Amino acid sequence: MAKLLALLLSLQLIFASADPIQSQPQKLQSFAPKSIQTWGSTCSYSVVIKTSCSSASRTRDRVSIAFGDAYGNEVYAPRLDDPRSGTFEKCSTDTFQIRGPCTYSICYVYLLRVGSDGWKPESVKLYGQDRKAATYNYNTFLPNGVWYGFDHCKGGAAVSF
Repeated sequence: MAKLLALLLSLQLIFASADPIQSQPQKLQSFAPKSIQTWGSTCSYSVVIKTSCSSASRTRDRVSIAFGDAYGNEVYAPRLDDPRSGTFEKCSTDTFQIRGPCTYSICYVYLLRVGSDGWKPESVKLYGQDRKAATYNYNTFLPNGVWYGFDHCKGGAAVSF
């Protein structure tokens, strides 16, 4: 019995650390991100977003991100872009530093785009302190005003972060 449990845990770790995650982003019908918690431990994260070369040349749309684990720890940044000039240019990579609650295995990430320019992220890569990076491949134009992304929490395929 102990050997079977050890084997199952080993398999979970192997699949949990798979990078990049292979699936399609989904529209989330109802999502209300938590505000950033000011109590408890905080951790630093780097968010690296690569914009597709088939995106608009530059977007002035507001872009938000929320990601977290299956235990309710969530990091939320209400605005990643630069409101004066726009941030996301086609064929470019932008890096953002975010502080938020410490997480265990990140198993979901959602982006929200609000505006009329349109935007096509190619990928989102999340780095945490002393953790392996998690890559989410979007490769699609984001709909306006809808949280759009990945949720691997339900199936147990959390990304080790």
